[in-house]
Amino acid sequence: MDHAAEGASGAAEEGRGARLRSLLALAWPIVVSRSSQVVVGIADAVMVAHLGTAELAATTAGALNAFAFFILPMGIVFIVSSFSSQLFGMGDLAGARRHGWYGLAVAAMAQALALVSLPFVAGVLGLFDYAPDVRLAMQDYVEVRIVSAGAVVGLEALGNHYGGLGNTRPQMRASLAAMILNVLGNWILIDGHLGAPAMGVRGAALASTLSSAIAFLGLFAVFVRDCRRLGTGRLAGAELVRVLRFGLPSGLNWFFEFAAFSFFVNVVVAGLGTTSLAALMAVIQVNSVAFMPAFGLASAGAILVGQAIGAGRKDRVPGLVGLAFAVAAVWQALVALAYLAAPDLVLSAFAREPGTAEALLAAGRRMLVLSAAWQLFDAAASVLAEALRAAGDTAFTMWARVVIAWAVWAPGSWIAVRLLGGGDAVAVGWMVFYLFALALVLFLRFRSGAWRRIVLVGGPVA
Repeated sequence: MDHAAEGASGAAEEGRGARLRSLLALAWPIVVSRSSQVVVGIADAVMVAHLGTAELAATTAGALNAFAFFILPMGIVFIVSSFSSQLFGMGDLAGARRHGWYGLAVAAMAQALALVSLPFVAGVLGLFDYAPDVRLAMQDYVEVRIVSAGAVVGLEALGNHYGGLGNTRPQMRASLAAMILNVLGNWILIDGHLGAPAMGVRGAALASTLSSAIAFLGLFAVFVRDCRRLGTGRLAGAELVRVLRFGLPSGLNWFFEFAAFSFFVNVVVAGLGTTSLAALMAVIQVNSVAFMPAFGLASAGAILVGQAIGAGRKDRVPGLVGLAFAVAAVWQALVALAYLAAPDLVLSAFAREPGTAEALLAAGRRMLVLSAAWQLFDAAASVLAEALRAAGDTAFTMWARVVIAWAVWAPGSWIAVRLLGGGDAVAVGWMVFYLFALALVLFLRFRSGAWRRIVLVGGPVA
């Protein structure tokens, strides 16, 4: 190899090393932030588990159902990161701050919708095949939890704004504060300490709601201070329309997938009985934490993708996406090894009720081993979907999820489990297949290069 070739090779290695350092520097606060948010759900589950299997199932499934309510506006405000990162790449920081306000407008709409929806919670839960005690406890949880919709979406909006600027730490700090407050609130309100009444499942929901609200108000105060000090320029209705134009498909993308997942849990798995439902929800809670590094890497990769597009360097995007997936895949392989080596240890915190613990562990072991495969495909799908979202390619990812989730996963799992009598392993197998199919379709879309022709910032709104 001549000196010129050696120099080019060294520069390439240095470039890859710099990209990896940038990816990890952005990713680790996102990992901490997302993990802290998931710990809120896990703390609710673990701290009510001693009350019984029905209370555990109600709390975990209730948290999932509340999140299904949050996911549409949350998905919409994910697009704030796409705008902020591209505007950052262009050097328009005031424009990026304006888009933080547009995200908060979506949060305000979510809060109004949550308050209007409260009288309908009992009726909606009554449509599903829950045991009566599980349904009543779940109603208590969901009614309290969805009141925090504005705070939850607002945290996402501001977190995505700061993340797009390459600063992922503000959301991390807010999420850590919410986690600490939630655990403390659970201790006080679930069993009744420091003179508080023992509220059980409802106490877990109230702790989560209050902690989300306090964390949001703290981050909102920081954002207002920054806007006053640095300026935003005039807010424009056309920019808000543009945010909704690209953000609504992003929100529907997540909403329809979570709707399919909710169908899977509430109809397919719930029909297998309370033990199978509780076991699946315990596995999901564990995976929610284990998956956070992969999701953080996907989000960090999307920030770098948006900044590269804003700076006019679309040629860098494939390398950034490949790097994000490679690191995420290594992490998921380590998680799979841990699941295979010690499944009972992983699930032990959820199997605490005498008489049902062994049955829950038996079902949980089967699901946990299979979940190692779903997380690898989920990592691939997340990296690709986040990169496409950063480029503004939100409509395709929406339709991909809608078609595969509702034309393949939902009916296929229902037929296999409810009509043909398949068990919990068959149900989870269908989840693995769904995520494999989604990852494959998104890979083909990214490889096609259609995202290169999308203009997110500037150009016509329609």
